[in-house]
Amino acid sequence: MMFRERLKELRTERGWTQKTLAQKLNVTDDCVFFWEKGRSEPSIQQILDLADLFGVTTDYLLGKSDY
Repeated sequence: MMFRERLKELRTERGWTQKTLAQKLNVTDDCVFFWEKGRSEPSIQQILDLADLFGVTTDYLLGKSDY
C-alpha cells in the first residue's frame, strides 16, 4: 500500500475529514487533499507528526511495513 492510500485509510478509520486532519497538523485542507491524491508529499517533520498522530510507525505510514 502506498503512502497516499495508507493516509486516507488511517484518516477515514478515525472518521476524520481532510479538514479535521489538516487542522490537527496545522496545514491547509488542500495540502491533505494533495497528499491523498499523490500530487505532493509531506515533509519529513510532517511524516513524523502523522505517525505520532495516528500511533503508527513511519514505516507503516510509508507502506514499508504492514504493522
